[in-house]
Amino acid sequence: MKNSLYPLVFQPILKEKIWGGEKLEEHFNKPAHSKNVGESWEISTVPNDVSVVVNGDLKGNSLQDLVNKYTFKLLGEKNWKRFGNEFPLLIKFIDAKEDLSIQLHPNDELAKKRHNSFGKTEMWYVMQADKDANLIVGFNGDVDKETYLKHLKNNTLTEILNFDKVKEGDTYFIEAGRVHAIGAGVLLAEIQQTSDITYRVYDWDRVDVHGNTRELHNDIAIDAFDFKMVNDFKIDYKKHKNASNKIVSCPFFTTNFIEINSEIPKHNTYDSFIIYMCVDGNVEILTNGSNTMISKGETILIPANIKDFRLKSASGRLLEVYV
Repeated sequence: MKNSLYPLVFQPILKEKIWGGEKLEEHFNKPAHSKNVGESWEISTVPNDVSVVVNGDLKGNSLQDLVNKYTFKLLGEKNWKRFGNEFPLLIKFIDAKEDLSIQLHPNDELAKKRHNSFGKTEMWYVMQADKDANLIVGFNGDVDKETYLKHLKNNTLTEILNFDKVKEGDTYFIEAGRVHAIGAGVLLAEIQQTSDITYRVYDWDRVDVHGNTRELHNDIAIDAFDFKMVNDFKIDYKKHKNASNKIVSCPFFTTNFIEINSEIPKHNTYDSFIIYMCVDGNVEILTNGSNTMISKGETILIPANIKDFRLKSASGRLLEVYV
């Protein structure tokens, strides 16, 4: 490996899902070879699903190899001190042709104890939604453990869940412990902690092509619920052009929205890598040594040691993510 870092683009890792569709190929030109691709993992160090660079001198190297070699130059010094050689985020695009299961994720403490993993706090940015498509986030009223278990037993869980109709640009913050599901017809960007731990509590009684149901995790999921959460999950945010507009800031990541119709200088003051997900149009990233274009449905990672660069577009929208 050469010793200079630059903006990194990775090969998408495509995941077939029982609920997946064809939008990742139709909308983003992902190299799908199936009609039920549900996820494109854009940036990942999950074991057995580690992203590989496809541009520049470092082409063919895995993200984990780069983290191991460059450490704080890639991650940022504070992130390296906090996470060591673990990359803290998993970045995805998700296409739900059918409803995902009703699910939730453990927090850091529980995930570490049970799975030796990070917990999973995440956020969603809706990129496209069919008419009347919805997301399930949280409950539609005050619910305690006993009420939840009663509805689960009676197969009436959907009666106490909150359904939100969604449109492009809607944004949701899903803390660990919050029940949720992506509804049929929704295409979205997902930013989350590096974790593949999901507790599935209801799967719409569906079966696969062999007549089998998917595993549920109700025995361990009950301890992961946070029934005290208030309904603050839908995020309103400003959309000033050519500026970073904060959407979410939490201990695990910060995400900003940027709409660009000119060239804007950026100076990395975060002591962190920066990830850009292009959610509309196309945007050019210009550094002293490279120019890289990303289009809708593409993602790029700017290493922490690149402090000054420019974003250029006649019409583009980005999610800007750092830790």
